Amino acid sequence: MRARYRAAAVADIAAIYLYLEQRSAGAAAGVIRSIYEAIAGVAVAPNAAERTDDPSVRLKIVTKFRYKIFYSIIDEKTVEILHVRHTSRRPWGAKR
Repeated sequence: MRARYRAAAVADIAAIYLYLEQRSAGAAAGVIRSIYEAIAGVAVAPNAAERTDDPSVRLKIVTKFRYKIFYSIIDEKTVEILHVRHTSRRPWGAKR
């Protein structure tokens, strides 16, 4: 399968990198690498991650760095990455 990214997910990943890079460029690169590795895993086994309250959205957790990747299975060839956020943030969809 291929992974397609919504603009919000691309912005999330860029913001994560910019935030972490201010603290440690090496650490930022490692976190981003782990996020992309998890997304690659989602593309290989899209049904392996848990479902959310929304049946069309699944959740993959990057356990080492505590990031959540929200995605949908579009068809038999495509997953769409919707959003990426740290677990310490308010739940996605919570009042912002």
